[in-house]
Amino acid sequence: MRFARFGDVGGEVPAVVVGDEVFDISGLTSDIDGEFLVRDGFATVAAAVAAGSLSALDVSASRIGSPIARPGKIVCIGLNYSDHAAETGAALPQEPVVFMKDPSTMVGPFDEVLIPRKSVKTDWEVELGVVIGRTARYIGDDEDPLSYVAGYAVSHDVSEREFQLERGGQWDKGKSCETFNPFGPYLVTPDEVPDPQRLGLRLAVNGQQHQNGSTSNMIFDVSTVVRYLSQFMVLHPGDVINTGTPAGVALGIEGNPYLRDGDVVELEIDGLGSARQTMKQA
Repeated sequence: MRFARFGDVGGEVPAVVVGDEVFDISGLTSDIDGEFLVRDGFATVAAAVAAGSLSALDVSASRIGSPIARPGKIVCIGLNYSDHAAETGAALPQEPVVFMKDPSTMVGPFDEVLIPRKSVKTDWEVELGVVIGRTARYIGDDEDPLSYVAGYAVSHDVSEREFQLERGGQWDKGKSCETFNPFGPYLVTPDEVPDPQRLGLRLAVNGQQHQNGSTSNMIFDVSTVVRYLSQFMVLHPGDVINTGTPAGVALGIEGNPYLRDGDVVELEIDGLGSARQTMKQA
C-alpha cells in the first residue's frame, strides 16, 4: 500500500492510495504517525479497503504533505555510497557515519526549500528514506532488521556545505536548516519494496541530471544500518532514517554549482514516486 497526506500545512488529511484512487482514512486515524504504526494501522486500513468502506478523496487541487507527521527523530547516514565518498575526497568509513537532523526540517515533496541567509553552498542529496514501524532496540544477529521497517520514501537531505564542513563542530547545523528535508510523496509499505537494495535513485537540477545511482551501491545496506543504529539508540515508530546519497552532489562537481534562488530540483526513486522543489532565498 501507499500512504500519503494531503492539505495545507498543519491540516493534512491522511489517505491511502490504491492504484489511481485516493481514499480518506481520517475516520480510522487522526494522522499517519508513530501511534498509527503502533496500532498496526496498516492492517486496519487494508481491511477497510477490502471491505470498500472508505470514501474517495478529491486531491486534484491539494498540496501533498510529507507522508508521515513530524517524526520523533531523523537519523542520517553519511558517506554511505562509495562513489559519493570518492567524489568528496573522504575515506570509506569502517562503520556507518551517523548524524542527526532536526525533525522540523521535514516538509512536503513539492514544497519550497529555503536557502538559508548567508548560505553560499546549499547542496542536494537524493536518498532512500526508511520509516521505522515498531520499537527497535539492540536488534540481534538472529533477527531481521527489515521487520522493523514500516515503509520507504523519497527523501531529500538538503545540506549547506559551508555550515556543515567549514564552521567547526557537528554536521547537524549544515543539515538542520528550515525546510531541509522534503519527504515523499508516499510512504510505500515493504510488500511493494521486496528488495530495498535494488532501487534506482535520480536527481536533476533545472532539467540537468546530476545523480543517477542505485541502492545496490550502499556501503552499509538498510538492514545493516537499522541493526547498527539500534545498538546506540532506541528507534521508535515513526522515526526516519536517511540512508545516504550516491555521487553527483554539487560538492563533488567541478565548479560546485550550488543551489540558488529559483533553481528547481526533481527527484525520483524506483517504485516510490517523484518529487519537485523550487529553491527560494530565505
